[in-house]
Amino acid sequence: MNEIFTLLSFGDMGWGDEIALGVVMTVSLALASLPIGLLLGFLLALAKKSEEPSLRAAANIYTTIFRGLPELLTLFLVYYGGQILIQQVLALFGEFYFEVNAFLAGMIALSLVFSSYASEAFLSAFRAINKGQYEGANALGLGYVQTMRLVILPQLVRLSLPALSNLWLILLKETSLVSIIGLADIIRYSNMAARTTKEPFLFFAVACAIYLVLAIISSGGISRLDAWAKRGETPR
Repeated sequence: MNEIFTLLSFGDMGWGDEIALGVVMTVSLALASLPIGLLLGFLLALAKKSEEPSLRAAANIYTTIFRGLPELLTLFLVYYGGQILIQQVLALFGEFYFEVNAFLAGMIALSLVFSSYASEAFLSAFRAINKGQYEGANALGLGYVQTMRLVILPQLVRLSLPALSNLWLILLKETSLVSIIGLADIIRYSNMAARTTKEPFLFFAVACAIYLVLAIISSGGISRLDAWAKRGETPR
């Protein structure tokens, strides 16, 4: 037991500080990807419900691609493909070397995948809102932006929150994929510790416990957010 505490301690003798840094990196990556994915998903949903056929087609192609590709393959395409593309562009202006940051590549890849699923959640929420509310807002003299901000968005958040909550938990777990391209997250540090100490079960069990704790904390936050979103509902 003392050996386990030593291995998990902070300082030169243990791996506690490295794993803590991995937790910070994992949560930071998920939180950085979330707003980008939500914004892209919302815009995709608007495009899908647009009367312009080209916008609908482009949004459907986007979601089909990123929902169909494995997340790991999307990550590789962004990390390696993005680096090759940037290098070729820079070659036009001379000899330059550019390396894509693992955190940035992971954030972009996860945001692309998240947005493709979030768009369906937003689209379903849009379809659940009665068209009469748009007409009522128009009758009150509200413009499109005011209608979206004051009438539609509050309901959109409430209706799409259950699906988006599940997507957040999936996003949190998918951050582990980015360790493959060198990001120092929970999985990477746990793997390093397991290989160095020859204690794979201990460190991967700790990683499992950390992800479970993050999921529990997220569930608590989601419950509070759900209660806030439903604060204006009439009790039945």
